[in-house]
Amino acid sequence: MNHALNASGASSRVMVFFQFENSAQTGTFSRNIFRKAMAVFNIMAERYLVKLFAKNSKTPFSLSWFGRNITKHPSLKEADIIHIHWINHGFLRPKDLAKLDELDKPIVWTFHDSNAFTGGCHVRYTCEHYHKSCGNCPLLKNSGEKDSSHQTWKRKSKAYAELNCHIVAPSNWMADSVKMSSLMGFRPVSVIPNTIETNVFKPYVKAEAKRMLKIPAEKFVLMSGFMPSKNDKHKGTSYLIDALNDLASRPGIDKHNIELVIFGNKANADMPEFPFKTTFLGSIHNDSHLAKCYSAADVFIAPSLEDNLPNTVMESLSCATPVVAFKTGGIPDMVRHLENGYLAEYKSAEDLATGIEWLYHDEHAPEIQKEARRSILMHFSEEVVADKHLQLYQELLNRHPK
Repeated sequence: MNHALNASGASSRVMVFFQFENSAQTGTFSRNIFRKAMAVFNIMAERYLVKLFAKNSKTPFSLSWFGRNITKHPSLKEADIIHIHWINHGFLRPKDLAKLDELDKPIVWTFHDSNAFTGGCHVRYTCEHYHKSCGNCPLLKNSGEKDSSHQTWKRKSKAYAELNCHIVAPSNWMADSVKMSSLMGFRPVSVIPNTIETNVFKPYVKAEAKRMLKIPAEKFVLMSGFMPSKNDKHKGTSYLIDALNDLASRPGIDKHNIELVIFGNKANADMPEFPFKTTFLGSIHNDSHLAKCYSAADVFIAPSLEDNLPNTVMESLSCATPVVAFKTGGIPDMVRHLENGYLAEYKSAEDLATGIEWLYHDEHAPEIQKEARRSILMHFSEEVVADKHLQLYQELLNRHPK
């Protein structure tokens, strides 16, 4: 997003809490040795102290106990607009956020998960306690009416009363969630999606991309992303496994003509068994190579149970590879049913398999692939998303007292 804003004529700079290497593109609030040491302490304290309170769950939870006052930093003093993105891992406590209002500048805050308006969780699933004041948190060991989630909610409520900010939700689902929250429901919300580098994540010739992965051109290639474990809740791994087993048993499906490709996985030994020949690519750090991997696939499967606006879905569509995913979170903002992919009924492995089967048999695959790419260029390109941000910034500046 920073690159897109600068390319559109704005003067934008990214500031982070901690960075491992100096970068001309990014500034940091932890420049000297002392600041770096304090940042590391905050990050580690937040990561490990939460284990004393939270159950051994795959759902991330933040206590928001540690943070830093950044109001005196020159970059913030010079800015016309302050745009907040990620504040966790010991960066900004609720009271540190409230202090930003003292700078008397328009503040925009983009929510990449639910933490800002809950008592600690980043992923809510079916929990609706954030509609009131949290408490009785299902993620905590000692859950109760006045547990840590409620205490965090109270600190946020006090801080937010002093913070004047405009919220950006990357998806309609996130915007609806914000409106239902007791902490943020009264705030103005704009829906502006994340963007993608469409000149990097672009289509390559499918046969050549398959050849790069040593896969015969005639094979039907399934692709999926990070596979933490069979029991992982958030990524829906178990539903993917069930869907693939279902697909393999269906008439008209040639198991030997299908290959599964997985990237971002851990050691192969941790992987469950799949009914198709499987290629493990490991972590891919080069975006151009990743784009070629997406291009090699005939379908990308995203079984996530809750996601704001997952990058993998956007990247796949940008590479002209249709997506099969559950109808959940912000995914319907990107995947249009039977146009550029397939939206399966929530938690239905059978319907997920049906979506894959639809693409396996469909004779209009080239048209669906073109629509996948076109949908991203129309709604999520850097130029489109940067323009929406600039319009919001100008509106806020026009309304802000001089």
